[in-house]
Parts: sequence; C-alpha cells; structure tokens
Amino acid sequence: MLRSSTRVAAAVAAVSAVLLAIATPAFAHEVRKVGAYQLTVGWQHEPVYAGTQNAVQIFIHDANGQPVDDLGNPVTLKVQVIFGSKTSEVLDLEPSFDADTGLGTHGEWDAAITPTEPGNYTFHLTGSIRGQTIDQKFTSGDETFNPVDAPATIEFPTKTPSAQEQAAAITRLQATTADAASDASSAKDSASTATTLAIVGIVVAVVLGGVAIGLAVSGRKGRTSA
Repeated sequence: MLRSSTRVAAAVAAVSAVLLAIATPAFAHEVRKVGAYQLTVGWQHEPVYAGTQNAVQIFIHDANGQPVDDLGNPVTLKVQVIFGSKTSEVLDLEPSFDADTGLGTHGEWDAAITPTEPGNYTFHLTGSIRGQTIDQKFTSGDETFNPVDAPATIEFPTKTPSAQEQAAAITRLQATTADAASDASSAKDSASTATTLAIVGIVVAVVLGGVAIGLAVSGRKGRTSA
C-alpha cells in the first residue's frame, strides 16, 4: 500500500513538473514581481546573435497567476533598449495573443528589434499596467537572460566581419584615402611650382637673350660707324 502511494505521488509530481514547464518560458528570462504583477522578461529568440532580427519579450501575469492580455487602448507600457551609452527609440509592445483567431500566447508582449553589437543589453520598461505605474530595468547576464553573441560563432564556411570590424576597416580606408589625396595635392603643388619655375626660367632666358641680341646689334652699329 505504501509502495502504491509512493508511485502515485511520484506520478503526480512528474505531471506537475511537465505542466509547470509548459506554462513557463523554456529559455533564459528574468522573473520579477512588480507590485501586483509578475513580469518575465528576456529575448524572444535565444541564443541571440548580433545582426539577427529579434524582439524584447515580456510575459505579464497578475497576482492570481492569470495572463494579462489587455493593457488598455492605447497601450501605455513601452520599452527602450540600452547598450552602453546608447539608448533606442521608445518601442511599442505588441500582444502575441490574437483574440480573433485564438492564436499566440496569453500574456505575451513583444517589441521587435535587431541588436547589432554583441554584449549585454538592458530593457527599460516604463508606463503602466491597469493603472499601476511601471519603471523597471532588466539587464542581461548570467542570472537573468542571454547577452548578444557575435554571429561568427555559428557562421560557416565564411565568417562575416562584425559591425565593429567593418567600421574599423572603413576608418582605415578613409585614412588611406585622405593620405593619398594629401599626397596627390602635394604632388600637384610641387608640379605646379616646378612648372612656374620653368616658365620663369624661360622668360628670363628670353629676356637675357633679347638683351644679348640688342647689345650685339649696338656693337655692330658702333663698329660700322667708325
């Protein structure tokens, strides 16, 4: 009898674990209780790669664990994405669940964005949920949600240069072009100077030649008169 009870308890625990896994996002997200609501925040697609379209993903549940599909009209809850000293425009959150078709996930809200650099990102939520003010920041990390990875880690056979590498290459090219333009300008100036000197030399030679001819003619006239 005791053995049967143990088996039943184990089966119930296994079923509960499966149901919990189904109800909970199956990837790295930060779960935080904010007032009367539970917010589960992270990337929509993980792992996350720079240059690949993704979205800020937020699951909202009330104090009873019920998903929140209605944030009012218009939706006042917004999100901004922060990377280092840079902050994105204010992004609108769109509901995943469509009441007309029944498709999507209850309580899920998404804001599309394409992260372009690898590293840690912060999601700044502001606005309100059913009258409750929200002002919270969620930052990627080991205990929250995934940082953005460089796509080179999964690229094959050719690895695409990262945005930083492309920017560095452009900077080097611009510097080389500027140097070449400067050298060309200097060469042009030198050529112009040389041309000017040559012209001056020719003029001087012509003048001196004229003077010499004049002197020679004058000398002849003098001898003839004598």
